[in-house]
Amino acid sequence: MPQIASFLTPHDAASLTRLVHLNPERLYDPAPNGYSHLVVAPLHGRTVYVSGQGGENAAGELPSGFAAQLDQALRNMEAALAAADATVHDVARLTLLVVDHTEERLALWTQAARGVWKDAPTPACTLIPVPRLALDGMLVEVEATAVVTGTAATPGTAAQIRRI
Repeated sequence: MPQIASFLTPHDAASLTRLVHLNPERLYDPAPNGYSHLVVAPLHGRTVYVSGQGGENAAGELPSGFAAQLDQALRNMEAALAAADATVHDVARLTLLVVDHTEERLALWTQAARGVWKDAPTPACTLIPVPRLALDGMLVEVEATAVVTGTAATPGTAAQIRRI
């Protein structure tokens, strides 16, 4: 995982043209769990709100098992983002709803996040354990907020990942 900036100077904040991922040094390193503490978005951009995507395929069928549903939910999120001409690198914030959350499921999420974002900075994320989701048998739901700017998102660029 690349290093993430620990703070944003007033000059940096005024001249943002893309998402900046921050992990303040006074907070623990969230990278092993697949997220950043905060993401600062530029004022000018197109905001894309992706409703919660579950693990159902285009026919509405849910695979069995958390890992399979998580994989499909992330593919569904990517398809929804693509419909708005956005990518996972434009995602500023995720909300992850997990039925019967366990450390094992957290490890599966971390692995899946690394598979999607590779070595690029990951979005700010909140994982919320829940007793149930909308459909019988649904185990995970992923909601995303993306900010698309005129500047192409290039994973790993200095503007995104400066460490101060």
